[in-house]
Amino acid sequence: MEKRELLYEGKAKKIWKTDDPNLLISEFKDSLTAFNGEKKSFEEGKGALNNQISAILFEYLQEKGIPTHFVKMLDECHMLHKAAKVIKIEVIVRNIATGSLSRNLGIKDGTVLPFTLVEFDYKNDELGDPKINDQHCLILGLVKEQAELDYIRYMARKINRFLSEFYDAAGLKLVDFKLEFGRDSNDNIILIDELSPDNFRLWDKETNKKMDKDRFRQGLGSVVEAYQEVLNRIKAKGK
Repeated sequence: MEKRELLYEGKAKKIWKTDDPNLLISEFKDSLTAFNGEKKSFEEGKGALNNQISAILFEYLQEKGIPTHFVKMLDECHMLHKAAKVIKIEVIVRNIATGSLSRNLGIKDGTVLPFTLVEFDYKNDELGDPKINDQHCLILGLVKEQAELDYIRYMARKINRFLSEFYDAAGLKLVDFKLEFGRDSNDNIILIDELSPDNFRLWDKETNKKMDKDRFRQGLGSVVEAYQEVLNRIKAKGK
């Protein structure tokens, strides 16, 4: 399978058409962005690590019965996946308070939440990806009906349960993360995008060392070093 026309380029990936209209190729980039693109950098090897970590997690979730767009990893930086129409909702899943949740609501950083919190952001760069509720989603036409939001929220919690168990076995806390969903050629809602430390907050279980893009946001050191350790841990977990 070869890349054809460039379909889309975002902050972390390029998406290419193939000779099959139902299949696309994602190329993971080494660029780093934070704060809605205000902070930018580059670390060689970051894209390859995100691709490899994402592939492992997509395969794991598919084994658990979660429908995703993932087909296979083509090489270190390229993933083959199904074409899907993006649902313009970023689904934020939180297990531990940190970041904007702590800042906005005054919850002490590191507080374990009494239940998993699922939030929706409007996927719109021009508006800064604002927080939205179910009624906003329906008014904006982001989904067809309330039942679809209920399904997305249900799947987010299910994915969180599986991934929390997965990362716990690798000595990591799944603090919070972002998911995206889309519609496949049969109009089924499936998990899309990537499952990497760019979109996940991961802390070491013993030390709370940050193993995610907060290292870049907060100037804590190399993300490639941390992402490589995440990959090594999840690979070792499977042995």
